[in-house]
Amino acid sequence: MVWFCYWWLDRYEPEPRRYKIAAFVWGGVVAVAIALALQIFIQETWDLSEKTMASVVAPVTEEPAKCLFLLLTFVRWRRVIDGFLDGLVLAGIVGIGFAFIENIGYYLDSYLGSPDTKLAGAEGATTTFIVRGIFSPFAHPLFTSAFGIALGIAVMCRSRVLKVIVVVLGLTASIGLHAVWNSSLSYGGGRGFIQAYLALAAVLFLLGVFAIVVRVRQVRVLESSLAYVSERGWIHPAEIPYLSRFRYRRRARRYAKKNHGKVALKAIRRYQALATQMSFLHAAMMSGRTMPHGVERTYALLDAMHELRPYLRLPPALGSRRG
Repeated sequence: MVWFCYWWLDRYEPEPRRYKIAAFVWGGVVAVAIALALQIFIQETWDLSEKTMASVVAPVTEEPAKCLFLLLTFVRWRRVIDGFLDGLVLAGIVGIGFAFIENIGYYLDSYLGSPDTKLAGAEGATTTFIVRGIFSPFAHPLFTSAFGIALGIAVMCRSRVLKVIVVVLGLTASIGLHAVWNSSLSYGGGRGFIQAYLALAAVLFLLGVFAIVVRVRQVRVLESSLAYVSERGWIHPAEIPYLSRFRYRRRARRYAKKNHGKVALKAIRRYQALATQMSFLHAAMMSGRTMPHGVERTYALLDAMHELRPYLRLPPALGSRRG
């Protein structure tokens, strides 16, 4: 379910599959290894209580370990994270990877039993699954998403100092959310857990509203940019619905496959993807943002679209109708 939510947000301009796989692997392997090594070192050095480890050390070690992937991607591959949704989606996937491996550890610990748990076996594992898998599956993705959104904001900042401030605030928010959640379990008891759960549920709701608003804005930006490039003669106006609205994008793919075969289907899929990339890139440049090699990339995308035209088969024009 969690994966589906991030997949839905990523439909218009999907991140390259290799980056999504890398994000999941980083969260599930690299971030877990970094956080675990740091926690073992801190525990052996200072001999802190389990409550302190969970409430303070875990957030301070786990969130930077997860967010490091996003920061490296942001610095090294600027084209990958160029907006709110890019940062949000990759952050969510990193969080999913981390939670996946962490939960396996908790399930095994609950099943095998330990001095700190009253339940063991299937009963213990089931209880842990209900708490972590059903009631709080969004926890780690939510924590890391705060940093992902901060990176999306940093992309739009022209001042380097402001970029650094926004990134630091994003990391602080991630650590803070994680600390509040863990502290409620360690110190708040049942009542504290419920209060923290409701608070994070409210944050999750606001995050969902924010994501939907950004997603709707994507549609408007896409249509506006396509209309502009249509006026310049780069695409035909009748193509716009088949490139901007999912309902008509699917119709175009079904039409191509049914009437003209797999070659036409492959062509329209590629054409839609190129048009989306070109439109968002063009819109970013028109808004004044500095995009590395933006003009060259725009024309390269247009050239690639032009090469597909001999294989392009679209349904009849819709006229003024919109989905």
